[in-house]
Amino acid sequence: MKDIIFASHNLGKIKEMKEMLSPLGINVLTFEDIEMPDVEETGQTFEENAALKAVTIAKLNNVPCFADDSGLCVDCLNGRPGVYSARYAPNRDFQKAMQMLLNEIEQAKTDNRKAHFMCVIALGYPNGSYKAFQGRVDGKIAHKPHGTSGFGFDPIFIPNGYDQTFAELGEDVKNTISHRANALRQLVEFLKK
Repeated sequence: MKDIIFASHNLGKIKEMKEMLSPLGINVLTFEDIEMPDVEETGQTFEENAALKAVTIAKLNNVPCFADDSGLCVDCLNGRPGVYSARYAPNRDFQKAMQMLLNEIEQAKTDNRKAHFMCVIALGYPNGSYKAFQGRVDGKIAHKPHGTSGFGFDPIFIPNGYDQTFAELGEDVKNTISHRANALRQLVEFLKK
């Protein structure tokens, strides 16, 4: 069993990552197992933020660490909320964030509800280097939240090829087609080598 740190305090993401990596014999360490201060996301891109977190925690614990930065990018809002998705609403309240986002789209007075989720996973090493893996899933924004599975903006995102939101499709489907799953598959292939 190989140890690797996942630099996140998001319980939904932690559960997702452990489920996806445990069949490979990879032991995912989290903030419950090791020292992991919050690393401020000061980057302008998903990759910069992911690398910043992964390398900082890897150096601190002398163990390889992966971190992700992901977000929802809405076409009619010029890609917002993007890297600010988690901080879009005060106190990371995603019920408020979804309502704010739906209101903004309404105010844009457009039929264009296209959006995509983007995820970059960075695998950081104690020596300061890192490797990045990028995943994306395209879709559209629903008119109101639907479903109770998942987290974040899942109740308002309908991936292309489906007529239900991520929150309605459930973890099994989401973990197969999501932006994070796409990036994670690349990370897994890299780790297998």
